[in-house]
Amino acid sequence: MKILYSSFLATIVLTGGLILAPRPAPAQTTQLDEIVALVDDDIILRSELDIAIEGIEQRIRQSGSTPPPQDLLEKQVLERLISRKLQTQRALRTGIRVSDSDIDQAMMNLAQQNNLTVAQLRQVLEQDGEDFTEFRKSIGEEIMGERLRQRVVNSMDPVSETEVEILLASEDFSGGEYDISNLQIGVPDGATPTQIAAAQVRIDEIYKELQDGMSFESAAISFSESQDALEGGRIGWRDLSSLPREFAEALRELQPGQFSEPIRSPAGFHIVMVNDWRENSQIFAEEFRANHLLIQMNELVDAEQAMEISRGLHEELENGADFGELAREYSDDNTSANIGGDLGWFTAQQYGERFAVMLAGLEDGEITEPFQTQVGWHILQRTGFRETDVTSEAMANRARQTIMQRRAESEVEAFIRQMREEAFVEIRLPG
Repeated sequence: MKILYSSFLATIVLTGGLILAPRPAPAQTTQLDEIVALVDDDIILRSELDIAIEGIEQRIRQSGSTPPPQDLLEKQVLERLISRKLQTQRALRTGIRVSDSDIDQAMMNLAQQNNLTVAQLRQVLEQDGEDFTEFRKSIGEEIMGERLRQRVVNSMDPVSETEVEILLASEDFSGGEYDISNLQIGVPDGATPTQIAAAQVRIDEIYKELQDGMSFESAAISFSESQDALEGGRIGWRDLSSLPREFAEALRELQPGQFSEPIRSPAGFHIVMVNDWRENSQIFAEEFRANHLLIQMNELVDAEQAMEISRGLHEELENGADFGELAREYSDDNTSANIGGDLGWFTAQQYGERFAVMLAGLEDGEITEPFQTQVGWHILQRTGFRETDVTSEAMANRARQTIMQRRAESEVEAFIRQMREEAFVEIRLPG
């Protein structure tokens, strides 16, 4: 059995997309154990690089693409490992730690995504030649890296309402969403004209290869210097307002399946591709209106007594008693008892999953059976249902998230680039 794997375990552990590939057997790796890179006071071994390459190759084949030449893939994967090593070192120096319980939770999430128990996950990994202790260590390092990046994001200024209003008024925000990929040839800060010219030549060569039929994914994996290179350059769904101005201007002219001419940005040169496009759609929320009667447990009323009281009240309601009168007299819900138990309009999940399930099975005017939550025993009477257009609120929230995401990506990219430039890195790959 193959476990789902991705080159950045943090993405999987925290967002749920882990895809694992089989690991090389130990006998294969120890024969090649040599240092392929020095990273400040740490090293990267040939065995680490080969394991990472195996995972990337497996993912590329599973996607239906052909892996790039070995020498190109080696360089790309090694840069990814160097970046991870630097982030782990910085995290440790700045006091970020990961507990065993954090790793245990990540392992549990990983096992569940692969429909396994943790014990079964361990068995599969060890059958594939993976050292389980080392695997746990790798997950811990990725969690540390994610926390380091989150610290960078948390240090940013909050988004102002003015920024949100400006973005909502822009044509880029309301013009639909693009599923895009990016191929980047970076230019360092303070680059010389010679460095800029070399990057220009390189991006022009890649553009020619794309015109000659090379797939964008293969080109990104082979040549791109962005953090998402080994994912085929895939960025995902974005509206134009969340992208650099240079990208937005190029994307407006493209149809799905088309890629841009080389684009210059402060970070370097890019080619962007539109994978798909979709319109912004209206967003509706289901809302209920209901009357509520609550019997709480306390020092005088235990759970069994609360259940019996609620059952007695339910029987009275079934026999025609007025819900409002009973709520005023017996309900422990201080916010609604004085108004006959009326909760007003609320979204389906506002009071939790249990409320939503109970109300969904009712028609207006019907009453639930007594049911229990952590708060106590409840009876609900559904009095209304509607679908409300919440597009404006949702768009405002999306605008705020877009601004934060745009800032976060820029800040994290600059942070990682600066770490790389300041670090001592010696690459020992042949050639």
